[in-house]
Amino acid sequence: MDTRARTLVKSILWTLLGLVVMAVVGFTFTGSLALGGGMAAVNAVLGFVSYALYERLWANIGWGRRHV
Repeated sequence: MDTRARTLVKSILWTLLGLVVMAVVGFTFTGSLALGGGMAAVNAVLGFVSYALYERLWANIGWGRRHV
């Protein structure tokens, strides 16, 4: 099981990756750095919270794990 610190670091790195991707997509579709960046920022916050909660939920589910 991952520690909370590991989950936090994974969440931050995943969020940064998503932020860059969403900024590029937002800019491509809108032509505006401000609007594309705003979309990316909102997506990053929502994605960070969702990912952290999702990881913690699955950390408490034993299904599919092998116990050594």
